[in-house]
Amino acid sequence: MTQFEGSHILSVSQLDLDSINTIFNVANKMTPYALREKRTKVLEGAILGNLFFEPSTRTRVSFGCAFNLLGGHVRETTGMASSSLSKGESLYDTARVLSTYSDVIAMRHPDAYSVKEFAEGSRVPVINGGDGPNEHPTQALLDLFTIKKELSHSGMGIDGMHIAMVGDLKYGRTVHSLSRLLCMHKDIKFTLISPSELAMPDYVIADIENAGHKITITEQLEGNLHNADILYLTRIQEERFPSQEEANKYRGKFRLNHNIYTQHCKSNTVIMHPLPRDSRAQANELDNDLNSHPSLAIFRQADNGLLIRMALFALTLGVANQLEKYECPVNWYSRKADR
Repeated sequence: MTQFEGSHILSVSQLDLDSINTIFNVANKMTPYALREKRTKVLEGAILGNLFFEPSTRTRVSFGCAFNLLGGHVRETTGMASSSLSKGESLYDTARVLSTYSDVIAMRHPDAYSVKEFAEGSRVPVINGGDGPNEHPTQALLDLFTIKKELSHSGMGIDGMHIAMVGDLKYGRTVHSLSRLLCMHKDIKFTLISPSELAMPDYVIADIENAGHKITITEQLEGNLHNADILYLTRIQEERFPSQEEANKYRGKFRLNHNIYTQHCKSNTVIMHPLPRDSRAQANELDNDLNSHPSLAIFRQADNGLLIRMALFALTLGVANQLEKYECPVNWYSRKADR
């Protein structure tokens, strides 16, 4: 089982099922704080260095809010141009300096394995918020947490489920990390739907096969969704293509709307997407006409991300068992508590 306190969280390969269950149990404890039913000041005085060297809104704000909800303070650096990395400073040197100012660091960077390189120079725990096309471990954890919760409504578990992953599976780091977590479970059927040029990397497919799961690889959306329990869509990761023209070849190739869902999916197939979804007319991989559909879980996914990141902060800083000790009431009106 993973030793969390003082440790970096860089890859899902660090985790086993016991570790994942520990994270999920702590995440469930975070629900009343996320809903503003009560507060905890367990990290009062602690500082998060939120370093996002690649554009991000949802994940960056989620990390920051998660830390604030535990009582901590957040210091942000956004964009490469606003940091000394633009002056030629190494990741190691940046880590040595910034870890002096922080108690924990969340980091996103456009290059694969960059967060690991940064962590080698850090004197505090580093949590990977996405390193290029490589991994996104906190997204994978919140996805697995969401899958577990959504399937439980139908009396199902993760073992034995059927998941269809659709879209840019080559550059979509979320599906890479999620697949690795799913490999720890039993008897899962994977249907991988993408253009051949954007297929899941061979090393991920090898991991799935070596874990004994079934895989169907296809370029056809219709006819391959009818038994899926989870439908996980991804946008075209245009920022990772060699040119915009190359990315444009694939934009809008796979789309899901209410009509397609009704024709090709079970009535309770859970719809997931790591967000942001590309709602521009030429893309629109997940149509707004599904916004009120009960099986659309994308916003519940985002909500769960807050819980998972709160749990990881509490675990890496060793306060997961002290939450109640530092509780206090919420003094302001919040509709979240009325949900």
